[in-house]
Amino acid sequence: MVVQVVLVHGIRTSATMWRAQVDHLRERGNPVVAVDLPGHGSRMTEEFTLDGAFATIDDAVRDAATRGPVLLSGHSMGGLLCIEYVGRENPPPVAGFIAASCTSIPRGMGLAAYRVLTRGFDSLPDRGMWLTNRMLDRILPDETRADFGAGGYALDTQDVALRSLSVLDLLAALHRIDVPLWFVNGQYDQLRINEKLFMKIAQHAELIVVPRTTHHVTVMRPRVFNAVLDLAITTLEQT
Repeated sequence: MVVQVVLVHGIRTSATMWRAQVDHLRERGNPVVAVDLPGHGSRMTEEFTLDGAFATIDDAVRDAATRGPVLLSGHSMGGLLCIEYVGRENPPPVAGFIAASCTSIPRGMGLAAYRVLTRGFDSLPDRGMWLTNRMLDRILPDETRADFGAGGYALDTQDVALRSLSVLDLLAALHRIDVPLWFVNGQYDQLRINEKLFMKIAQHAELIVVPRTTHHVTVMRPRVFNAVLDLAITTLEQT
């Protein structure tokens, strides 16, 4: 059966960030759906909750699973949510999992510092968008630059979403994941801090580090990430 792919975006952005991957997967003949989490993209007016986020992922996965094995891929916050989701005690119908830019436990001083930083951006006259756009203009290729923010930025959602992540028990979830798992990190990703611990706990994990790349690995190196998708799909086709 043909592998079905479900893509889950990171904080502040939306399903549009996956445009390069959606195009690639459709060209190779793999059905794909990129979801918008509550409070993001087409659902910007909704309140973000963990229950709503997990329901969004679960609905997409279970619908795709009626047509074939499912490869789930999440970036940043989406990756953290997917770790918790795939690692449930009653595992969902996921055949393989790519966790991008999310090898960090969202608790303690690190999370607190990030929340302070986002609040600082919010206090700027344009909520920090001028600085954000300057940074993205420098690091993202023309191929994906417009995609990253095409669905809008969920500025009003980010703090509640960050706070919600602190309750996730990622290490317990990682221990329970019993499907092929690929961690994908940029070399300069600030969320690599628990990378070794995640690799030690996960039973069937491989680590791919993309050189000269930041946290935004999916849009900064879209062809490299597409190659990881190809690797995962081929692996699932042979199992």
